[in-house]
Amino acid sequence: MKTHAALGARPVISVSTVPALLVCLAAPAFFVLLQPWLGWTLLVVGLVVALGVDRWRVSETRPSLTRDLSLIALGLVVVSLIDLKAELDNLAMLRFTLALGGAVLLPYLVSRYLYRDHAIRFPWRGGGRWTRFQWLWLAAVLVLGWLILPFYFITSGVYTNWPVVDTPELIARLFVGVGAVGIWDELFFICTCFALLRRHFADASANVLQAIVFVSFLWELGYQAWGPALTIPFALLQGWIFLRTKSLAYVVTVHLLFDAVVFGVLVHAHNPGLLGAVFLVPAP
Repeated sequence: MKTHAALGARPVISVSTVPALLVCLAAPAFFVLLQPWLGWTLLVVGLVVALGVDRWRVSETRPSLTRDLSLIALGLVVVSLIDLKAELDNLAMLRFTLALGGAVLLPYLVSRYLYRDHAIRFPWRGGGRWTRFQWLWLAAVLVLGWLILPFYFITSGVYTNWPVVDTPELIARLFVGVGAVGIWDELFFICTCFALLRRHFADASANVLQAIVFVSFLWELGYQAWGPALTIPFALLQGWIFLRTKSLAYVVTVHLLFDAVVFGVLVHAHNPGLLGAVFLVPAP
């Protein structure tokens, strides 16, 4: 596999940005505007333009833009096949498992066995031992989540985008669902989308492009109202953390700690008094 160094400097912006942006903009078409025809159109046009870019750069030794964008497109298409409304019944959880699992597995298999490269990797412990700063950041994530998330979910009313969890079984299902989706986020948005985009663009540009996809998915999942004011920085920060740590385990841990607070807030919002005064914002 060709390294970034072997490919030379990766541009912040180039002709390749056009097809990459078109493919990534399919995410808000699918998950924010809920217009599948627009999403499909953007994907097709993006891949056709990418093919033209690859042919124009046929003499250059670099990864195929068309192939890499096709893997992102494949994942987006698989996810777009289901309604992302949060539900906790058996059928809904199976639907999420198959669609989200397929969105990670299929691009990996196509990359590994059809394209015969290692563009998608999952470096669980790629960065070695965690530093003191990394441990402090984990604590900061909990504190920031505790301060911000109750205010966001309760005052905006977006907690109603998640089903009422008023029994031990539903609370347990919510816990599993929130955690599973959090892990999937890092597998797809960071290890798949971000990794593929970094083969063609500078880290900052690739991070912005993956954030478009990340935030769009979270919007349909339920992080609406002024949620993007939280999810955009979170998506960009997760990409930056992955670059610094090179550890999937660490970004997953950060995400799961954040989601643990999300879980607690949703239980608190749907069950006034159950958690006492653990949060500063009272349940509605």
